[in-house]
Amino acid sequence: MSGNEMESRETGGPTPQRPPKQWYGELAGVAATALALGVGELVAAATGGPSAPLVAVGGVAVDAAPTPVKEFAVAVFYTYDKLALQAGIVLVLAVFAAFIGVLAMRRLWYGLVGVALFGVVGGLAAATRYGATWEYPLPSVVGALAAAGLLALLRRTLPAPSAVSARDLGEESAPETDAAARGADPSARGTGSSSDADTPVVDGTGQAAGRRRFLTLAIGAIGAAAVAVPGGRRLWAQRVAAARDAVVLPAPASPAPTLPAKVSVDVPGVKPFVTRNADFYRIDTALSVPQVEPKDWQLRIHGRVKRPLTLTYDQLLAMPMVERYITLTCVSNEVGGDLLGNARWLGVPIKGLLDEVEPDDGADQVVSRSVDGYTAGMPTAALRDGRDALLVVGMNGEPLPVEHGFPVRMVVPGVFGYLSATKWLTELELSSFSDFSAYWARRGYAEKAPVKTQSRIDTPAAGRRLAQGQVMVAGAAWAQHRGVSAVEVRVDDGPWERAQLAAVPSVDTWRQWSWPWQATPGKHRLQVRAIDRTGQVQTGKEQKPVPDGATGWHTIKVTVT
Repeated sequence: MSGNEMESRETGGPTPQRPPKQWYGELAGVAATALALGVGELVAAATGGPSAPLVAVGGVAVDAAPTPVKEFAVAVFYTYDKLALQAGIVLVLAVFAAFIGVLAMRRLWYGLVGVALFGVVGGLAAATRYGATWEYPLPSVVGALAAAGLLALLRRTLPAPSAVSARDLGEESAPETDAAARGADPSARGTGSSSDADTPVVDGTGQAAGRRRFLTLAIGAIGAAAVAVPGGRRLWAQRVAAARDAVVLPAPASPAPTLPAKVSVDVPGVKPFVTRNADFYRIDTALSVPQVEPKDWQLRIHGRVKRPLTLTYDQLLAMPMVERYITLTCVSNEVGGDLLGNARWLGVPIKGLLDEVEPDDGADQVVSRSVDGYTAGMPTAALRDGRDALLVVGMNGEPLPVEHGFPVRMVVPGVFGYLSATKWLTELELSSFSDFSAYWARRGYAEKAPVKTQSRIDTPAAGRRLAQGQVMVAGAAWAQHRGVSAVEVRVDDGPWERAQLAAVPSVDTWRQWSWPWQATPGKHRLQVRAIDRTGQVQTGKEQKPVPDGATGWHTIKVTVT
């Protein structure tokens, strides 16, 4: 017996402690759940992106979210709302994972029940997604099986507290064993008694090795998941990206008008007249960008029509194409916000297709459906009144970017995007507003919502400190399908002053404006309003986006020195 052991027995000094079982359990649960997500993403690369557990559960969460939650997410996280939702789901999963890991370290079957619950929730969420097949639950099931196997392995790898020797735990933790040792023949210690057999002996070196194996497996599983989750999505996306790169867009039968020479005010700080694809806003309900290969794409035009029609991508490309500059606006755009953009779109007029299928007289709504099940309802009349409502295949001279709806999306000037701009389009169903309420209509938004007359100050930026003298105030105004006839600016509630307008190719785009201001020292408030070609003056009444778009005058404050 060593001197340290003698001191411990005689003085009651500190004795070695049991391994921190709960901490290891939490890590085991997180590692197992991470592995489940990673394996699920890899399996989903074969069964379809929407079947991945994280995407399926997130999709259900998006569908179930009430309107105030949606508005809060867009207001706080803006175009990163989907990333924030996924991060929130991962955080909740991590807490649940830690809990089932702790249970698994106590009783394995407790943890397995939690893992099974994970698989059931993910499988049911996937099975209820729009267009789900029998394969959709597989990623969640296979991921749950992988998590169960890892939990069992981790539990066996880490030495349990009962496997620690009496000497390691101290005499107080094993009085019966020590008493038996004192009453026995010293030679019996070497041969092992029945009491020794009941108490497995694992020396400190063995425990350390077990902990190292545990940590290696757990951290390895988390690392593998960190690679597998984006890797699984990339496998699917790469096929679609390659197919998109192979698309050759046809020349338009009706090209876009040439942009006027003075379409821009040429004032630094004003957004470009044509928005680059990479800078175009994206607001939709798709938690993960749908990936659709052109060879698999079809559009069904059906419902209350005399002659239903189904089109393939190649058939659509063979039709006469129209190219137009059109500005799109999101209903969630706050006054002065930038959830809008202007692009050159290439597509097939929807009017001709509707004429071909011959809608019933009472079919006053066209329900557009995305491949992920999202629905939007447009008045049938607005698609047949001669405006450039398009089934779009091209954006700014190239095939649609995947995140903006490839292979095909809708673009309709003059109507907010939640009604008219369905991306990853797969169906047009003729219906009526009395028979069906689309996604946002069920959440309190208006069934009919033309874009309102609005304007924005791009420069100077709010809060800027400016030098005394002439300052160019400039920005954009829009009233799609009506057009902007005038823009007015005022300072400190003074008289409204007319701004200079840039040229535009049509009434369906935004319009840039500028106004020279002789800035004097002090703090000032600048406001802007627009007037459309019908004579309607932009209202100063402040209203939030729900139910049919925000209103009010964009107002900024600056300091002049």
